[in-house]
Amino acid sequence: MALHRLISITMGVPNVSETAAYYTDFGLTPDGDGWFTTQDAGRQLRIVHAPTRRLVEIRIGADSPDDLAAAASRLDRLGVPGTGPAGGAYEEGGTSLIAYDRATGVRAVVDVAPRFVQEARPATAYNGPGRQERTGSRAPGVLRTSRVLPRKLGHAVVGTTDFDGTVAFFREGLGFRASDYVADHGAFLRCSTDHHNVLVMKAPVTFLHHTSWQVDDVDEVGRGASAMLEEHPERHVWGLGRHHAGSNFFWYLKDPAGNFSEYYSDMDCIVDEQLWSPEVLEGAKGLFNWGPPPPPSFLAPEDLAEIMTGNHSAAR
Repeated sequence: MALHRLISITMGVPNVSETAAYYTDFGLTPDGDGWFTTQDAGRQLRIVHAPTRRLVEIRIGADSPDDLAAAASRLDRLGVPGTGPAGGAYEEGGTSLIAYDRATGVRAVVDVAPRFVQEARPATAYNGPGRQERTGSRAPGVLRTSRVLPRKLGHAVVGTTDFDGTVAFFREGLGFRASDYVADHGAFLRCSTDHHNVLVMKAPVTFLHHTSWQVDDVDEVGRGASAMLEEHPERHVWGLGRHHAGSNFFWYLKDPAGNFSEYYSDMDCIVDEQLWSPEVLEGAKGLFNWGPPPPPSFLAPEDLAEIMTGNHSAAR
């Protein structure tokens, strides 16, 4: 696969300082100029001002200038111009390709970048029937006292008014691979070995639905969410549960701009393309495998009408 990693995203919000404080609480580290770092992957989130909450930019890693040239050619066939960092037409041999999705306005930047190698961490010891991995002490998850700090950015979810067009932009244009679909309403797409790095979802308006951040295990999912809710129970959205698409444990919270943020662990990884067949998921499987049912506001956030009005006013 020519693409190999999700490098970073930029989110636009109307209330930058409030939102930045939230992601500091969430466990990301401020790094100047609106940037935040994760423990393992460096600068992965930038927060900038925008009239309504939205995904402004997604930055993706590729192996070589040849990969960028191939993506530029595919985008051209879709009628989407690719440019270089200076704004002119993309020239073969360049190390950065920029293109915009028409429907969402998301700026996609594909950079020639080194592959991300995440240091392996020892697996958490769990006891089970006839299996004693942990004896003579309490479980690690109940002994931990340090803050939960996300390891890396896993994915972003963008709502689009042109589902087919946005899916084509990422898949046929940039070169993402499809992992699973939710009928004609969602497409789980990857630019790495993770099950998905982008989820495109059909929506009445363009908006950023959520970002997702990897932690060590299910205990860290629970501990992270519990700490976020201790003084702010209003942040709770949905969890604890386990998804079917991606198989990961999850817990969703809400930032002050209205975006959801997810702690996750144990995501499916697709290393051999031949061993994975995308499914079209129906009903609950498109959302979760077990856990409490999602609240209506997860599927249709309460501020969508306000975003639609704001986008209309900005367009005028």
